[in-house]
Amino acid sequence: MWVLVAAVVVGVLLSALKAWADGRFRGKSEDDVERVTASEVGGELGERATLLQFSSAFCAPCRATRRTLAEVEGMVEGVRHVELDAESHLELVRRLDILRTPTTLVLDSTGAVVKRASGAPRKPDVIAALATAIDRQAS
Repeated sequence: MWVLVAAVVVGVLLSALKAWADGRFRGKSEDDVERVTASEVGGELGERATLLQFSSAFCAPCRATRRTLAEVEGMVEGVRHVELDAESHLELVRRLDILRTPTTLVLDSTGAVVKRASGAPRKPDVIAALATAIDRQAS
């Protein structure tokens, strides 16, 4: 009986942890800079920042993420949203250590990865991550 109760408690705690971490942006240290080029994304990077989304065909949270990032792109001048199919860009997925979809990378104007989030991010979190990328370029 105690084993069953412990298993349920562990399951609930892990579920709560996943829900808390899903869609939250994590920063990158300035020593560990990864860069993405315009040719790797199949077009130009944003003038001020780029929201790079890795998706897959049957991913429901990817559609919600696409809408959120498109709204933010329309709100913030000089920001571009690029969506890539993870299956079609396996080399880039491996290099950037993309483990699930959707994953969103916030790139500064030079293509350096500033922030990343796995799961569907909230609009205020995307805007805050963009502010970090834009402020980093300004300084």
